[in-house]
Amino acid sequence: MLKSLGRETLGILFGLGDFALFIAQSLRSALKARRLGRRVVRAVYEQGARCLPVILIVGAFTGLVLGLQGYYVLNRFGSQSLLGALISLSLIREMAPVLAALMLVGQAGSALAAELGIQRNSEQIVALETMGVSSHGYLVAPRLIAALLVFPLQTALFVAIGLWGGSLSGSLLLGVESGVYWSSVERAVESADVRECFMKAAVFGLLTISICAYQGFHADRCKSATGAAAVSAATTRAVVQSSIAVLVADYVITSFLV
Repeated sequence: MLKSLGRETLGILFGLGDFALFIAQSLRSALKARRLGRRVVRAVYEQGARCLPVILIVGAFTGLVLGLQGYYVLNRFGSQSLLGALISLSLIREMAPVLAALMLVGQAGSALAAELGIQRNSEQIVALETMGVSSHGYLVAPRLIAALLVFPLQTALFVAIGLWGGSLSGSLLLGVESGVYWSSVERAVESADVRECFMKAAVFGLLTISICAYQGFHADRCKSATGAAAVSAATTRAVVQSSIAVLVADYVITSFLV
C-alpha cells in the first residue's frame, strides 16, 4: 500500500513539474518566435469571436435567473431596491469569471486539445521540430498570450450582458424601477471588485489554456489508447482538469482577497 501511495504521489509531482516546465518553455519561446502577432490574432479569433455566441447566451440567462431568484429572496426582507447590488456583485466577483472560463474551456479549450492531439498523432509536431521550428512557440505560445487578452474581455462582456438580463427580469418583469436598479449597481461596485474580476479571468485563461494545450500536446502519452482514442482521451482530460482547476483557483484567489 505504501509503495502504491508513493508511486502515485511521485507521479503527481512529476506531472506538476512537467506542466510547469511546459508553461515556462512556451512563454520563453514566445520571445524568439517569428510572426507571432499573426498567430496571436488567429488565436484571439478562435477564443474570442467563435465563443462570442455562447458567452452572450449564457450571460443573458445567468442575469435573468439571478434577477428572478434575487428578487424573491430580497422581497422577503423588503429590500427589492438592492437587487442591482446583489446581481452586480454576484456577477463581478464570482459568477462571470467562473462561468465565462468554463464556457471557453468547453468550446475553445476542447478544440485546442483536440487540434494539438491530432497534430501529435499525425506527427506534424515532430515535423515542425525536425525543421528547426519551436513547436511550443509556434503552437502554444500564441494561445497563451491570446488567453490573457480574451478571457478578461469575454468576462467583461459576460458581466455587461448579465447586468442587462438582471435589469430585464427586475424592471420589466417584476416591477423594480430601472433607475433604482442601476443606481444600486453603481453604488455597490467598487474598483477592488473589478480588479478581482479581471485578475481571476486572466488567471483562469492562462491556467485553462495551458492545461488544454498540455494535454493535447502530449496526447501520445496515453497508455490505455492510441490514435483517435488517445486524442479523445486527451480532450476529455483537458476539459475535466481545466474545469476543476477553475474552481480550485477561484477558491484560492477569493480566500486571499476577501
